[in-house]
Amino acid sequence: CSSDLARKTIEVVEEIPLSSIVIETDCPYLTPMPHRGKRNDSTYLTYIAQKIAEIKGISTEEVGKVTTKNAKELYKIL
Repeated sequence: CSSDLARKTIEVVEEIPLSSIVIETDCPYLTPMPHRGKRNDSTYLTYIAQKIAEIKGISTEEVGKVTTKNAKELYKIL
């Protein structure tokens, strides 16, 4: 059920430190609200960052800054 997936996803975000999170769009059919039902793409990453910020009680800018740093380190982008 999609509500179970949403609940579990929120629980995972609550537990994982932001320093271990990378935002991506590898799941083409798990589009964030309010675009559910459309094909996922990188233009929706802002919604993911906003939701993570809401869950973590921090700013969207902080989520963007840290997750971008995480991705650069993971993919060895300088």
